[in-house]
Amino acid sequence: MKKIGKIIVTLFASVSLFSSVSAGELTVTGTAKATYNILSGWSSVGKGIGVANEIDFGANGELDNGWSWNYQVQFDPGNTAASTGGSNGQVDDSRLTVTTNYGTLGIFVSEGGLDVDNAASQSVYGRPTDIGIASGMVDGAGIDAFNNIQYHMPAGVLPFETTVKAAYATGQQTGMNSSNARGNATNTYGRTAEQYQITAVPMEGLKVNADYYKENDAETFVVQKFESGSISGSYDAGPFSVGASRTLRAPLIQAASGTTTVITNTGTGAGNTASARLYTSTKGSIAFNVNDALSVSYEMEKSERELIAQTNENDIEAQAIQAAYTMGGMTMALSYGQTDNVGYTSARDVQQTLFAVTMAF
Repeated sequence: MKKIGKIIVTLFASVSLFSSVSAGELTVTGTAKATYNILSGWSSVGKGIGVANEIDFGANGELDNGWSWNYQVQFDPGNTAASTGGSNGQVDDSRLTVTTNYGTLGIFVSEGGLDVDNAASQSVYGRPTDIGIASGMVDGAGIDAFNNIQYHMPAGVLPFETTVKAAYATGQQTGMNSSNARGNATNTYGRTAEQYQITAVPMEGLKVNADYYKENDAETFVVQKFESGSISGSYDAGPFSVGASRTLRAPLIQAASGTTTVITNTGTGAGNTASARLYTSTKGSIAFNVNDALSVSYEMEKSERELIAQTNENDIEAQAIQAAYTMGGMTMALSYGQTDNVGYTSARDVQQTLFAVTMAF
């Protein structure tokens, strides 16, 4: 951490010496998607038609010495309004980065997650629990939950194409802020957060990833700190690709006082209203490229919950088989799947059939 701190200080000092910046280039990219979603089973029974888009507005340029900068902000009509905890104008996920010979330094607002729990997914449309089913699955934690600063090591420094990234959230701010923003009031359940990620390619076709996340400085009586970590890997062999991941997430557990062992997690801010001690997620997927246009895949996900009190834990299990056909900038996808024990509740099973058309621009 000391070395990373010195690099960041050096970067800030160097940027302050620049006399001019070349004019930047503006870009607009994104997707437009229409879906037809059929749910049956325990709840949310019905058919829904939706249209959504995510548009990224970007700008980039170069400094006098060859360093480059990049800015991005996302317009997301699906994002909630500020009155309900979202962002004003339905604009979110912004970042400003400067890439140098010493690595990349960036400021991220509601962006920049380093968690790798889903990095190895081979589903051709989307993970079974991330395509319209409110599964209630507790997954790995990401630093993008808070506004944060990051440092990314430059490529080519370590063998096996190894890259290292580090992020630090100075507080638990989550909203879109203008410049000169002040910090939020102290959060009782942890004032700062940090996350680290490492990826490598030890052999052709094989990619491995790992991340570690933790929150610090909770002000109340802490029995267990909030920590999360994942490992994942994927392998490509001709038309086949496979992926798998394992995630452990230990929620914050607090005591009623400094002299008692009684556990209390009654506030939603504690992040553990279910009084769980540990969540373990396991995922595996496989895909096959039939030809240049058609691909099929299968993925399964399982989340095991270990409770403080001995009672039924009701693991969440989900699976989906999917097919995607691409014609230029258009992709048509079909997914059929099932999620069991939604919300870690027995017999809450949901079946889903989804058809989607996505246009990329």
